[in-house]
Amino acid sequence: MDIAHSPILQPVVALAIWTMIMWFWMYGTRIPAMSRNPKIDAANLVGSTGASLRAELPEKVSWKADNYNHLHEAPTVFYAIALVLAITGYGDGMNALLAWIYVGLRVMHSLVQSTSNRVLVRFVLFALSSIVLMAMIFHAAIITFDIHL
Repeated sequence: MDIAHSPILQPVVALAIWTMIMWFWMYGTRIPAMSRNPKIDAANLVGSTGASLRAELPEKVSWKADNYNHLHEAPTVFYAIALVLAITGYGDGMNALLAWIYVGLRVMHSLVQSTSNRVLVRFVLFALSSIVLMAMIFHAAIITFDIHL
């Protein structure tokens, strides 16, 4: 199979697209909230951090930024492992299915965190996605270390 057409690359691109959707959602809520807040002078804002902005913005606005940041944490391992699986020729079948499940769980995690932010629901989705990612890592380890079970 040609690496460029490895089925596992589709969920990789889908999660990257979802990350950019979250970027738009984050700024689509953050910029209006900043402009409505008389304590924030965006034109003269210098050296501010997310933490200092968080204190001035509604929680629901900050949730989107939190999720955008989360999409740059564990998913980076997903991207690397998916590429290893694609390069080694094992980016189809069960591994591609696991990748789609991972992406689905991360999208659901984003939606929960960005709307209701129910911690228990978020935790379950995160834990499930982590288990799926561990399975993908296990498969990549078997392949790259040539482990015979």
